[in-house]
Amino acid sequence: MNSWLLAALIAAALVLVIIKRLKGEPVNVRELFAGPAVLTALGIAFIAKADNVTGTDLAWVVPGAFLGLALGAVRGRLVHLGEKDGALWQRYTGRTFAVVIASLLISAGYGFLAEHMGMHPYARPTQLSIGVSFLGESLLIYFRARRTGTPFAAEGSRSPLDFLVRRSR
Repeated sequence: MNSWLLAALIAAALVLVIIKRLKGEPVNVRELFAGPAVLTALGIAFIAKADNVTGTDLAWVVPGAFLGLALGAVRGRLVHLGEKDGALWQRYTGRTFAVVIASLLISAGYGFLAEHMGMHPYARPTQLSIGVSFLGESLLIYFRARRTGTPFAAEGSRSPLDFLVRRSR
């Protein structure tokens, strides 16, 4: 697949996720972890299939993944969790977006430093960076949600595009 097309698809998916989280959405375990797991797996597969990945590349990828995980966890700490219709809901706040911007800047700086120090750009796939970041966020939301005692939303209770349609009650 063309790298520009893949980047556009990932960007579109991220915009949809952010819109959903701005409006608020129910939290269910499958949706919380499915996207991050798929993106992380795609990133790992991309690195595994890449030719000429060096020890230097891996020496930057592994700490970079932990950095992304940590930045995602900070973001997950700032997501508002509440109850709506008897189920757990999440919503991004202004502080969440401040951390998103800071995370992007920190990750870009890390990537620039890594490439300057000899890491090949193909050894740091976007899917892996985004996946581990959302995985860190999801893990923290999951553990925070468990402490609330509010039940997770039922799986399949909403379509991924329900946020585009206003429901009347």
